[in-house]
Amino acid sequence: MAQHWQELVPVDRYIVASNGLLHEYDRKILSLLYQPLIGPDCFSVYMTLWSEVEENRLWSEASSHHFLMNLSGLNLKRIYEARLKLEGIGLLKTHVKNEDDIRSFIYELQPPLSPEQFFVDGMLNVYLYRKIGKNHFLRLKRFFCDRTMSEHEGYEEVTKPFQDIFVSAPSNTLQYLQDHSEELDAEKGQQFIGRQSANPIQLPHETFNFDLLVSGLGDSLVPKRSLTPKVKDAICNLAFLYNIDALQMKNIVLSAVNEKDEIDIEELRKAARDWYQFENYDKLPALTERVHPIADRVQLEEPKTQEEKLIRYLETASPLQVMKDLSGGAEPSSADLQVIEGVMLNQQLLPGVVNVLIQFAMLKTDMKLTKGYVERLAGHWARKQIRTVKEAMELSRQEHAKYIEWSSGSAKSPAGKKQSKQKPIRTEILPDWFNEVDKTEKVEHGSQKDAEARKKAIEEKLKSIREKRGGK
Repeated sequence: MAQHWQELVPVDRYIVASNGLLHEYDRKILSLLYQPLIGPDCFSVYMTLWSEVEENRLWSEASSHHFLMNLSGLNLKRIYEARLKLEGIGLLKTHVKNEDDIRSFIYELQPPLSPEQFFVDGMLNVYLYRKIGKNHFLRLKRFFCDRTMSEHEGYEEVTKPFQDIFVSAPSNTLQYLQDHSEELDAEKGQQFIGRQSANPIQLPHETFNFDLLVSGLGDSLVPKRSLTPKVKDAICNLAFLYNIDALQMKNIVLSAVNEKDEIDIEELRKAARDWYQFENYDKLPALTERVHPIADRVQLEEPKTQEEKLIRYLETASPLQVMKDLSGGAEPSSADLQVIEGVMLNQQLLPGVVNVLIQFAMLKTDMKLTKGYVERLAGHWARKQIRTVKEAMELSRQEHAKYIEWSSGSAKSPAGKKQSKQKPIRTEILPDWFNEVDKTEKVEHGSQKDAEARKKAIEEKLKSIREKRGGK
């Protein structure tokens, strides 16, 4: 993936366009429904771009990205990353033109989904529920709902129909409109100002193996005509959301077929959600299940050395999977998951980098995720702009001495008393990939036997993980 300075520089020009009028009500939708998912940087960039479009207009004047940096208070890297997130969630379309070494952009703002679209989306509503919890989710749902007319019983509608109030125009007037119909259209190169409907997030059908699904279902069970475009749209989104492959999706589709041999989309969503919660102990998908983006992976060729195999594992496994593997398959606690989700969201660390952080932090703190220590490491790595697994491993080696001070400094004695000045016995355990640097260091002998036993057990566990992942 190209660095942000290759894609964007402060002197690049941009114009803001709006795909239809944006209304004041959209601000509430963006701040209450979208902001928990995209974060404050994305919200700030969207609102700043919106503010550049004058009221009741669709285009802004041209500006430079240096101007946008000053307005938003964000550096170019954060603006670029926010732009990518806005594009991904469907709030922005970006157009670029390169002419005579001058690069200019059009940022086309897309309206957010309506509350009804959002709460029945099948993707965004699940992520929001997982992010803010049941109570706050239901509170937001109540906020965007109001009473229906059916509650006003005893009232009788007396509205007059059109034909009772108006009469048809004279025939000569209608003839004039027919003869000059081209005058009714907008002029060439222009469009009427109005409100455009928002498009929900939809993954392309190529992201799912429908051939394998169809062969598994067979015409005798589910006819091919049941897989309508709308059903395929739902299957693609559900497969991405819940990480369902074609073989697992077969049983889910079968459970959603009704008596007319049609696939009920609502039943399909419910079956997919029930399957995921059954497989994951009644939990919903979260950020910790993301894997490192392909664009930021360095181990693209078939790994040969042990370190390359480990890098491949850390790039292709989710933080949740890494925590499970380090715990022998046991489910991590909700507190540990909150710590990891916090650094992924607040420090914007990529999943592979978080995997290195998990290994390093857990093995340095006796298999515990100490929140303060993890957040301090994450903050340091974020300031260093670490994006790859290899960079994270190298930085851990270079800053080893500093990290020792941080881990020992976080352990305070009871009641704030000073700790004994007796020299501590160094028994910390290091990840397997750290050995090439750490092997030259001396370890004192105090409780060395116990430490070595623990280290050997964890090394065996990491070795089995690498072999399992490397063999796939």
